Amino acid sequence: MRHWRWVAFGVAVGALVVVERLRPLRSLKDPAPTRVGRNLTLGLLAAATTAASEVPLVAPVQRLAARRQLGLLRLLRLPRALRVILGFLLLDYTLYIWHWLNHRAPALWRFHAVHHIDLDLDSSTGIRFHFGELALAAGFRAAQVLLLGVDAGTLRVWQQCLLIVTPRMHGIHHSTRVEETNTNFSSLLSWWDRLHRSLRLDVPQPTITIGVAGFLDPADVTLERSLTFPFSIRAMAARPRKHFTKVARDFRLPQR
Repeated sequence: MRHWRWVAFGVAVGALVVVERLRPLRSLKDPAPTRVGRNLTLGLLAAATTAASEVPLVAPVQRLAARRQLGLLRLLRLPRALRVILGFLLLDYTLYIWHWLNHRAPALWRFHAVHHIDLDLDSSTGIRFHFGELALAAGFRAAQVLLLGVDAGTLRVWQQCLLIVTPRMHGIHHSTRVEETNTNFSSLLSWWDRLHRSLRLDVPQPTITIGVAGFLDPADVTLERSLTFPFSIRAMAARPRKHFTKVARDFRLPQR
């Protein structure tokens, strides 16, 4: 069954790549095959980091939480079906918060910016993450499991469903314009952007410039520079517009 699941995943990704090439939303700025190879290399390093962190960190926390019945959902003593649904929703909502923090906290943005400095947006961008960001995300994932009290099955299903937001919605998020980048933080359900009034769908795709202002030359995003980016002085030029401590008020809830 697992074998066929991977086959289905490969077919879906292949179909997506073909559609992207036949009907691109925007003209390509870095069409060279080396860009996809660079993204694949970063993705493999990120995947290796994720796999390496699951065993010593996330998995033991999952077992500890299950053994000692820790976490919000376990304390509430809910029916299993309701616990699974709420767990799925809470995992997705807390990921929205984590993504928002990655754009607001300079220390986190240094790593997350590696995902954003890609000059084009396609399926390969979805795996273009710095291994340092994935290491930090593993700690956050362990906290999600421990505090929320989600079981392993719910976590696995939710992880398999991630990144289903539409390319148009995600394209706006990858714009060089700060007022567009700081929108559309959802990775699965767009409800959270609607809740916090961070949803934006009104930007025509051909008008969007993908990337980070000041880093729009292919020489700025080579594999070497992408790997060293979080640790360089260059990363300071790409830091978020406001410091994290000054933007808590931007995390808005709907007004009555």
